[in-house]
Amino acid sequence: LLGQILDHWFESEPLKATLATDAVIGAMASPHTPGSGYVLLHHVMGELEGRRGAWGYVAGGMGALSQAIAQAATARGAHIFSEKAVCHVLLGRDGEAQGVVLQDGTEVRSKLVLSNASPQITFLELVPQEQLPKDFVQRIRQVDTRSPVTKINVAVDRLPSFLAAPNARDGQPLPHHQCSIHLNCEGTQLLHQAFTEATQGHPSSRPMIELCIPSALDPGLAPPGCHVVSLFTQYTPSVLAGGQSWDEQARNAYADTVFDCIEDYAPGFKASVIGRDILTPPDLERIFGLPGGNIFHGGMSLDQLYFTRPAPSYSGYCSPIPGLYLCGSGAHPGGGVMGAAGRNAAQVAIKDFRHL
Repeated sequence: LLGQILDHWFESEPLKATLATDAVIGAMASPHTPGSGYVLLHHVMGELEGRRGAWGYVAGGMGALSQAIAQAATARGAHIFSEKAVCHVLLGRDGEAQGVVLQDGTEVRSKLVLSNASPQITFLELVPQEQLPKDFVQRIRQVDTRSPVTKINVAVDRLPSFLAAPNARDGQPLPHHQCSIHLNCEGTQLLHQAFTEATQGHPSSRPMIELCIPSALDPGLAPPGCHVVSLFTQYTPSVLAGGQSWDEQARNAYADTVFDCIEDYAPGFKASVIGRDILTPPDLERIFGLPGGNIFHGGMSLDQLYFTRPAPSYSGYCSPIPGLYLCGSGAHPGGGVMGAAGRNAAQVAIKDFRHL
């Protein structure tokens, strides 16, 4: 249990709760949920510029990272087709992967196929079910993809000024504006209460909020004096109580709750808002292909990690389809912007390619 780990090392409740957010981030879990301690470990793995467990912003926004990878690939002769949806994996006479078919009917032939899509899309939508073992299909269908995350992107005309650390007169970003700001995290019990409400089908009345202002570090993201604020919030159930859908009214009601909370910490925040973009779990699934809206392509619980990710006997990036590999967050070691699953899958694919 994460709570036991934090209680052993720390006394301050606000500090324990703030650290606990990294144990439940993206997970429909409470700090009191068994196994939550692993998710905290996962989020402090690795290092950044020699600093262990550190995180960083990508200059130009997260898309700049994808562009950097794309440029490295094209420099080595890769051809990239963006905005081209894959309809299904092309199979040979013996059931091996031979390429992909795009929605416009174009066939792209290849000796190997690596899928960065979720296991659910890869194996339940892009591959004929009769080509897969029944127990494998059942396992993929049973993966826990519940997600508590609603992401809200906000444009503001001035920097938020927090009661705990008011802005300087010149309105320039202060050190705390350049960090991750955790709100509604005064105690782990608050997080547990927010989780409990969501398990009953209700968006948290006092949601956990991670507030980042990337434009405080990267001014090119917003016009002078203005900023973009990224709100990573939970808990919001994918399916609301009573079968209610996440319609415009429900989405705005939850966003208003989040903004009211921020207003308590930083009066004037709501008046500074120019626009907002609300992405609930169903939105994250529809737009980005995240199953259930889960940012990790599936829960990072102990029963869905290591040799069971995405399924027992298939944690080594290979799949029941010869020549088809899984290289995204649904593969070992799971989600997060680290590239480990892709690198590992590429090494396996290269080794197999030499024998073709």
